[in-house]
Amino acid sequence: MTRKVTILGSTGSVGQSTVKVIQAQGEAFEVQAITANNNVALLAQQAIALNAKCAVIANDVYYDDLKQALSGTNIGVAAGRQAVVEAAEMPADWIMAAILGMAGMEPLMAAIKQGSTVAIANKEPLVAAGPFVMAAAQEYGTTLLPIDSEHNAIFQVFEPENKDSIERIILTASGGPFREMALEDFGSITPEQALAHPNWSMGDKISVDSATMMNKALEIIEAQRLFDIDPEKIEVLVHPQSIVHSMVEYSDGSILAQMGASDMCTPITNALGYPKRLKTPGEKLDFTKIRQLDFEEVDHKKFPFVQMAYDCLKSGLQSCVAMNAANEMAVQAFLGHKIAFLDIYKLVSQTLDRVQPKALNSLNDVVEYDSFIRSTVDSQ
Repeated sequence: MTRKVTILGSTGSVGQSTVKVIQAQGEAFEVQAITANNNVALLAQQAIALNAKCAVIANDVYYDDLKQALSGTNIGVAAGRQAVVEAAEMPADWIMAAILGMAGMEPLMAAIKQGSTVAIANKEPLVAAGPFVMAAAQEYGTTLLPIDSEHNAIFQVFEPENKDSIERIILTASGGPFREMALEDFGSITPEQALAHPNWSMGDKISVDSATMMNKALEIIEAQRLFDIDPEKIEVLVHPQSIVHSMVEYSDGSILAQMGASDMCTPITNALGYPKRLKTPGEKLDFTKIRQLDFEEVDHKKFPFVQMAYDCLKSGLQSCVAMNAANEMAVQAFLGHKIAFLDIYKLVSQTLDRVQPKALNSLNDVVEYDSFIRSTVDSQ
């Protein structure tokens, strides 16, 4: 039977890979809706290629442009943030949630309330509101499938029936473009250098997060939320080749690892077909070209965000919200050449130092606190 799918954030890096995977499956999927923030040209191109029922642009300034680009087709056109949420509410069997940052929170929750299968590609809602996201999924009977290569890898080798026998979840990290750079040279790092990831093709924000290893900090928290595991059992190892995407160690000494090319088509194809396996249009591993697999400890002096994640989990949800919000603001400032690379950590750390204990008892509490933190960071 043809399955109905929706892509929230179709013009981003993950969204484009999702489109590629769906197109490779022939007639197996029917696209309900696709959304984008500003990229009208690509959104219209994708909508036509996928024969989507609806295309939504979040920035309503571009409504007329999108309508004109899709004139002569039967594709519905809408604009505005509420229209994105409504797209997430359209009946679908599988929804890709790939809207970057906290902007993806409301559409994600709308998708979850359908009770379908939701593939989560953005870390921030799980980091800032993980308990509420997971509770909603349980309430509505929604299957959540992780798309981050690390969490998808864990998902593939995680044995729920043997959860008590898990001794470690090992998240691997490429180390980013500055793994071998001396700490004293970090002060001169430019946005252009930070965006040049050695292994992965990603969006700007995620690329900077990889360069600071904030992405791994977010993934530690995300792993705790998704797999309900003691943070002390989550470890990070630097693996420059990005071939082993993550591992789970069991009490009998077995370590199960998921391997694959550095290609987001792999986890997306896994999630799109789950529980079956589809054929990926992406790159595959060639073992004859693999000369070695290296693993090393994280240099916490260079990359202090990794330890910060554990500290935030221990401190409580308000610290996770603050860390995520401050980082989003800091990365934006860095990309705009307003602050230096090392100031990203400094800004986030200073924000956390000012955080006061605060009970966040609902999703609205999280959203309001997130806005408050952003306003304080912006005023510095």
